[in-house]
Amino acid sequence: MDIRQLRYFIAIVEEKTISAAATKLHLSQPPLSQQLKNMENHLNVQLFERRGRTLELTDAGQTLYKHALKITKYMEESEREVRETANGEHGTLTLGVNTLSNEHLSTTIQRYHQQHPHITFKIQQNDSAQLCQLVRDRILELAIIRFPLELNDFSILHLKTEPFYFICSSKEILPSSTVTYEDIHHYPLIIPSTEGLGLHYIIMEQFSNYGLATPRLSECSDIALLLELVESGFYASVVPETVIRQQKGYKIHAVKISNEALNSSSGLIWLKDHFLSKTSQNFIKLLKEELEK
Repeated sequence: MDIRQLRYFIAIVEEKTISAAATKLHLSQPPLSQQLKNMENHLNVQLFERRGRTLELTDAGQTLYKHALKITKYMEESEREVRETANGEHGTLTLGVNTLSNEHLSTTIQRYHQQHPHITFKIQQNDSAQLCQLVRDRILELAIIRFPLELNDFSILHLKTEPFYFICSSKEILPSSTVTYEDIHHYPLIIPSTEGLGLHYIIMEQFSNYGLATPRLSECSDIALLLELVESGFYASVVPETVIRQQKGYKIHAVKISNEALNSSSGLIWLKDHFLSKTSQNFIKLLKEELEK
């Protein structure tokens, strides 16, 4: 049996005669009678009994009718969901986020949900290099990462460029509202990036550019813990502006580093020349609209 035969069967049950069901289905009567006979032969049961001019279900027919209604309804729902998934109205948005993702991301996700209420989210946090690999492996479709990284495999939507800040305990006395790399060189530093990744490289490069000895940097990708260590006076740090905007309530000084050439950039990536779901396309479209405002 197939779904078409089940729909024929339901029409016969509801119309109670072959001729009326044939009219409803825009078929001639003989082919519909043959389809019913084929079903009974396949199941080796009698599905209807004739009562005068009408047909009534046998017990076996009642059982088939109950299941036929469920099956055809499920098929209709499945077909509708497939179409809506293709249109980006159903499905899952798989998004990777860097430890230092944009502070407005939560608002963007809420706005996306308002536009596409049936979409669910799979949001995974990791460092930028790992996020790139997860996108390559098709575990994630989209990821928000920090530059610089090798990104030849990806399409990129640049999100923002922001300055770096020096942060230290509020107990420290700073000479001015801005600092230089010479000013912070002697502080014990902990940064939110691992050696070999973009943010770590940018910070280390600045000390080298100014002819300063490369400091020994500690690393901590847990931003809350990093800020607690800074607040305690155990470490100072160099962080993008996003960290200052996201994390409030810590007793720290945050001063801009007076080097206009030093900044941190972030972007949304996805694989080039690969299928991209409508769900992800709609998210990219929303981000572009927000960037244009």
